[in-house]
This record gives sequence, structure tokens and C-alpha cells, in this order.
Amino acid sequence: MSRTSRCGTRPESRGSGSHEPGRVQRRILGRALRRRRRVWSGHPNPQLVDRVAALTPGRALDVGCGEGADAVWLARQGWQVTALDVSAVGLAKAALHASDAGVDVTWRRVDLDGWSGEPGAYDLVSAQFMYLDQPALTELFRALGASVAPGGTLLLVGHHPIDPRHGSHEFPDVRWTPEDAVSWLDADDWSSIDVATIRREGHLGTMHDGIVQATRA
Repeated sequence: MSRTSRCGTRPESRGSGSHEPGRVQRRILGRALRRRRRVWSGHPNPQLVDRVAALTPGRALDVGCGEGADAVWLARQGWQVTALDVSAVGLAKAALHASDAGVDVTWRRVDLDGWSGEPGAYDLVSAQFMYLDQPALTELFRALGASVAPGGTLLLVGHHPIDPRHGSHEFPDVRWTPEDAVSWLDADDWSSIDVATIRREGHLGTMHDGIVQATRA
């Protein structure tokens, strides 16, 4: 069964099958997101703003939306936004954020480990800092690419391995280079692919973001 929720209502689940949400995602995100206060800043990711501000709004998919800052920002820019996350608590916080902002977002609870995508459904697919281990991350990026409509944009942003690995031994190594991510995509599917590594100041000090922005052929 597929169920969705709109701004101001309780998010419900949409799985890739009958299995429960991925154990790694639940363990990492669940403990933090169960807190009443926000875990993140409430501001959109800077690379999203920099890369998307000039695009013509259409249908957008925000994958791994957390507490909803990126999805709310996109909706404010005029995008029709669908946002996915594994955490019901995070989605509930995101729905409240959207309600406070007066924007409409479709929220879906999805296990991204094994998610098969929605072929050609979106003009923008954005995935910022996915907390999936391999090979699930490669499979997810391919599904995200398949979900981009012709002429649409795929935006992938992640932690670059220039920076030290954060977290304990149970935390997956979620770092990748832009060149890694491009190799997981089929080059023939894209009319252009731009890669970059951007240095910025984050909550842990100086950080480097790996970026892939691709336009679907």
C-alpha cells in the first residue's frame, strides 16, 4: 500500500517492499530525531541553494529529507516537492516545519535501502548527505538518476574523503568523491555532468562537499 501525507498532517509510510526500514538508517537517525528539539539548523543545505536557485521550478524529489529544511526551501521557490525519509519522527518534524512556513510538501516514509525509484518522474532529484553504506548507496544513486525526467537535474552532495571519517565504528563510511559517484551512473543517460569539491565551514569545522550535478539527456 502506498500512502502519502501533505503539509500539516502526520507522515505515513511507503516502503520498497514488506521489509522494515534499513537498520543502519534507523540506528543512526532514530536516536537523534526522537529528541523534541531540532537536530539540524533548519536552514537548507548551501550547495542546494547555490545549484538550484537559478533552475525553473517543476517537480522536485528531496531524498533523505530529515527535518525538511531543503524541502521547505524548494517549496518556497515554487517547486512541487515530494520528500522521502526513513524516520517517521523526522518526517513529523518536517511536516510541522512546512506548516509553520505555509508551504505544501508531500511527505513519504520510505526505506531507501532497496528503493527502486520512480522512472522519469521529477525535474529535480536532490540527495544531500545520504547515510547508506555500500552497495546500497550505489544502487540508490542509480535509482535517483532513473527518476530524473529528460532535461531534468540530478544533484548529489556528500562528505568528501578529504575530511576525516566522523562517528564511531558502527557508523558507515558515507564519504565519496564526485568521481566515485559519476562512475556509479550511466554516462550515456546524461547530456552534461559537472563535478566539484567545495570547501565550507560547518558545525564540525572546515568541511569539504563532493558535488555531482547532471542533466538528463
